Amino acid sequence: MSVSHVTTHILDTTAGRPAVGVSVVLEAQNGEAWSQLATGFTDADGRVKELGPERLESGAYRLRFDTGAYFAGISQDTFFPEVSLTFSVDSEQEHYHVPLLLSPFAYSTYRGS
Repeated sequence: MSVSHVTTHILDTTAGRPAVGVSVVLEAQNGEAWSQLATGFTDADGRVKELGPERLESGAYRLRFDTGAYFAGISQDTFFPEVSLTFSVDSEQEHYHVPLLLSPFAYSTYRGS
């Protein structure tokens, strides 16, 4: 299978390693509502390579990360039980990689390649 139009990976910056087993949901905005397009879990490298279709239409999309379950699984309190990242897709662009750098009390992201 080809790589999805949108991929992600999560690095647990506190532990200095990939965040394994995190549930990730890809959603598309339809007017005021959001519709689920795909779900996945981060692999041993903290990546989700197959998350939704190979091509997306231009528009607004959102990735939701179940960070609360991840931190509960490693017996760590967290301030953010979920991280939600909304971003714009231009269908003419080849690929969107949206990484998440995560700790129990902070996170950051950027457009990767």
